[in-house]
Amino acid sequence: MSLLAILVPCAVVLAVAYRVYGSILARLFRLDAGATTPAVAFRDDVDYSPIPPQLLLGQHFSAIAAAGPIVGPIFAGVAFGWLPALLWIMLGSIFVGGVHDFSSLVASVRHGARSIAEVVREHMTRRSYVLFLAFVWIALVYIVVAFTDIVASTFVGRQVLENGESVSGGGIATSSLLYLALPMIMGLSMRFLRMPLWLATAVFVPLVGVAIWGGQKIPFELGATLGITDASSQKLWGVLLLCYCLVAAMLPMWLLLQPRGHLGGCFLYVALAGAAIGLVASDRLVAGDASVVYPAFLGWQSKTQGSLVPMLFITIACGACSGFHSLIASGTTSKQLRRETDAKPIGYGTMLLEAMVAIVSLACVMTLPADSPVVSQPPNFVYALGMGRFLEILGIPAAVGVSFALMAFTTFVYDTLDVCTRLGRYIIQELTGLTGRAGAWLGTAITAGAPLVFLLRPHVAGDGKPVPAWRMFWGLFGASNQLLAALTLLGVLVWLVRTRKSAAWIWPVVGLPTAVMYVMSTWALLSMTWPRFMTASGFTLPIDPVPWAGIVLLALAAMMLVEAIRALQFPQSPRPSAGPIVGRPTA
Repeated sequence: MSLLAILVPCAVVLAVAYRVYGSILARLFRLDAGATTPAVAFRDDVDYSPIPPQLLLGQHFSAIAAAGPIVGPIFAGVAFGWLPALLWIMLGSIFVGGVHDFSSLVASVRHGARSIAEVVREHMTRRSYVLFLAFVWIALVYIVVAFTDIVASTFVGRQVLENGESVSGGGIATSSLLYLALPMIMGLSMRFLRMPLWLATAVFVPLVGVAIWGGQKIPFELGATLGITDASSQKLWGVLLLCYCLVAAMLPMWLLLQPRGHLGGCFLYVALAGAAIGLVASDRLVAGDASVVYPAFLGWQSKTQGSLVPMLFITIACGACSGFHSLIASGTTSKQLRRETDAKPIGYGTMLLEAMVAIVSLACVMTLPADSPVVSQPPNFVYALGMGRFLEILGIPAAVGVSFALMAFTTFVYDTLDVCTRLGRYIIQELTGLTGRAGAWLGTAITAGAPLVFLLRPHVAGDGKPVPAWRMFWGLFGASNQLLAALTLLGVLVWLVRTRKSAAWIWPVVGLPTAVMYVMSTWALLSMTWPRFMTASGFTLPIDPVPWAGIVLLALAAMMLVEAIRALQFPQSPRPSAGPIVGRPTA
């Protein structure tokens, strides 16, 4: 079967879903192009800064995409076959993830660009608010752990390709460092030299390409420089990335977050376009190169991932539904939304674009034989090798194509890392009352420092063999991330019921996705956590922090559900549901 026979219909369905279901959501939520958004009302050009939708779309897309739509689909495709993974990506992104992202963005805008946690406080209780914040902060820590370690793994070693060429991890590190400098120069140029966005894009996007090409010419081999092993070098890169998070989370948004988000979004578009063109060309010019050969279905039970239900729904997080998206939507994006109607392309549209990234990632598995040695590689390398094959038909050398894909992977994650750290700082400040620059630095240091504990400690699998930190925490990240999506939808559901009781659409549109995500994520978290407390000899107290974190997350989620049921059972007087609430947020 031709890969294009699957990918083209998927792209068409996603495009139709945006036009049809996205427009339905816009009408149901009564988006008003004339309403004053918080970005306009509270503009300070530090946190609140109304920007054109094309710039915000790229920034939001880059921030939410990260490694999730690459790692998750590859994991799930290898474990269960590509068909279950593809079905969940399509249905989840249209009816669950898209609704989650869109509704959380609108809810934040309607509440003065406050976070989803503050929406929960307003329509539930102060206790619900504290529970939600605690859950979010723990989830953020594990997001940072997983993504920091997996990025650090791309900076070490050397990947040998089938044609004998190799790609240096040190070269990816060099390209990555150059990439971090470019958006800062772009931000300074746009702010002080008044460089228009179109010109900045025309200048700096090609420079990213130069950085990718030049990285392999001047690799920064940290391990060789310091005389340490690749394993130690990876841990050191993890520490350096957390230091980057500490600094980046404190910089003004115009200096790094906004320009880098725009460049990252352009990078995503180029990656999607390059893969699509390469797939079309290979399908037409090289028979068999774009054929689906991996099994569509491998069974209900996987040796590596467990049972298909519920593990599929937490293994593929960001490509279908991700609670992390609500933190971006209500943490930074809502403070930059120029018009309410921009919520449709930025909230709903970017989720469908991310689904397409996930499908392209899954395609990297679909073209592999089941017995290919590539299948056992880490997901970032499976993705890079697949993208390299797609791009090679266009005349791009395999080494450059693989470098491009690894650099794209790294690019996606940078936005996630410092946005997570910034949001974690907000939460620490809110829970502790820390204020001012000292409070901001302390909150950021705590958020960036906590992952350091998990990155530096040794991690072993059940058979006693060492495993990378990202692999150990990916399941917990997926489960907590999906449970966060359920809790976000739960908060949105309570808001809508309390403000628009007569709207019958609330329960099928928002209530059903809430139930699906809550059941699947708690089920998965229980299946991952409870066996760690049981051994052949009976009950035990594990020293591994993962099951203990799972217990805490389950307890917080259960208490949140009780609070939501109470709020729905005994609703207070409804509040207005349209327009931003008067008064600037305090956190």
